[in-house]
Order: sequence, then structure tokens, then C-alpha cells
Amino acid sequence: MRAIVTRVTRASVTVDGEVVGKIEEPGLLVLLGVTHSDGREEVAKMARKLHEIRALRDEESCATTGAPLLVVSQFTLYGSTRKGRRPSWTEAARPEQAEPLVDAVVAELRERGARVSTGAFGAMMAVESVNDGPFTLLVEV
Repeated sequence: MRAIVTRVTRASVTVDGEVVGKIEEPGLLVLLGVTHSDGREEVAKMARKLHEIRALRDEESCATTGAPLLVVSQFTLYGSTRKGRRPSWTEAARPEQAEPLVDAVVAELRERGARVSTGAFGAMMAVESVNDGPFTLLVEV
């Protein structure tokens, strides 16, 4: 499982002209990708990492500050550009495997007490964000 985590002052996801998820205060925008070998163990590790990672100002985390997260599924994080000019998506999990795992990460975050908004799995989404820093990390478990 892989995530791009960006510290933001606000962020939103729009589908077909309607905002489906947003955070309106400092927090984390999480683009989350799943590969074939991911399962429950990776779900728990990723949720803990996202909640506790000290990526906010003053080395704080969402767990310590209560800052929100906006989680957006992103299969393209497993795109490979090693050969040619066209990305290969063979390392990305199929939607029927990926969607339940993305949902499980969100559920685990909420069980931990995190405030979480989401995008819409499989939809064409417009993601807007105001980066804070900028501060962006690649998180892998």
C-alpha cells in the first residue's frame, strides 16, 4: 500500500460538479493506492501511519491535534513508467480488491478517532488543495 501525503490548509474533491469530500482547515490530503499483495495487515499499518505521522506543523500529527484527513483513492500510484512512454497499471490492484481496502483504511482511521472525508472510488474526480509548506511525503507499508 502506498500513499502520497500532503499537508494542506484546505482541500476538496468534486465529482460531476458536486463537492463529495472536503476539509476546510489544516490537515492532510492522502492519495491512497493499493497493490495486489495488500490485505488487512497493510490496512492497519497504513491507518496507524496516516493518523500518527508527524507531518503537520510543529511536528504534530492528526492523532495529537485532531486535524482532518481527506482520503482519495489513487490507483495511478502503482503506475510504472520504466518502459516506453505509456504507463503500465499491472501493479495496481483491480477495483474489486482495491475499493474494500481503501474503505477499510478509512474505517480504521475513523475507529482511531480521526475525522476523515473521502473522494468517490472509481469516479473522475477534481481534487483541489492548498499545500502548506509545501510538505509532501511518500508513505509505503
